[in-house]
Amino acid sequence: MRRRPAALLVLLGMLAGAIVACGGDGGTLPRVEDPFSGGYPLYRDKANRLDVIFGTPDLGTGTQRIAFAVISRDELVRPETLPVTVRRGDNRQTITARYRPFPAGTRGIYVAQANFPKPGTYTVEVDVPLAARAVRLSFPAEVAAEPKAVAAGGRAPASRNRVASDAGSLAELTTASQPDPALYRVRIADALAARRPFVVVFASPAFCTTPLCGPQVEDLALLARDYTGRAEFIHVDLYENPHEIKGDLSRARRTPVLAEWGLHTDEWTFVVDGEGRVRARFEAYAPREEVEGALKAVLGG
Repeated sequence: MRRRPAALLVLLGMLAGAIVACGGDGGTLPRVEDPFSGGYPLYRDKANRLDVIFGTPDLGTGTQRIAFAVISRDELVRPETLPVTVRRGDNRQTITARYRPFPAGTRGIYVAQANFPKPGTYTVEVDVPLAARAVRLSFPAEVAAEPKAVAAGGRAPASRNRVASDAGSLAELTTASQPDPALYRVRIADALAARRPFVVVFASPAFCTTPLCGPQVEDLALLARDYTGRAEFIHVDLYENPHEIKGDLSRARRTPVLAEWGLHTDEWTFVVDGEGRVRARFEAYAPREEVEGALKAVLGG
């Protein structure tokens, strides 16, 4: 029998190792129940000491924004792009997720657009280049016929969120340490009645602790300054009693406005046009350029 050269045996061993590292069995990672996840599914690859946190679990059919974070316990993972495959049965698409850094620090998320033609369970495969090897992270994405939160094209609920005139101080409206008064002037219902386009952010700045949660309220304040007079900008805190929490979330009461919009995770942004239709929806942190792009489309540039 012909003996294989030693170099070939080494190469075959390297390839076999790469296939194992990339999850060649096609399975999905186990979900980890984390009480501090903000409602975002967390999947753990123990062998490679990696976590992937899916920031957009509320999906419906059609073209949807997906976002996720990759966390390594050994090194910083932030290449500019990552190849992603989304598959279900014979349907398979390859897309590119782009890294979107948060305004400060080393955190960031990957964002892409994926098409989900039918409801069902899809598998998302993300190829992550680490220093020593490539790893494939596979996790499920549940797609419903319609998402739980208001979908793009749907009508914005006429919510009567509390505003500055309802409270003794802004501390009763937001957990932000230095709130911008411009974000607490207008009720959603009044913006809709006036046929004014608006951007609304649902988030709790003081409890923004998950890897998918970013400085969305601060970004909203910057947009409000740049587009003053052209649209309304509204922040609704996740909690209706921020001044009573004092660092203890057991005292917190979720605002009923969240249920009106169908929200189950901890950070959302909606861009609504003058007809009261949601033109864009962003689950988890959405970098300013994403939100501003949607707002420009509503305002006509």
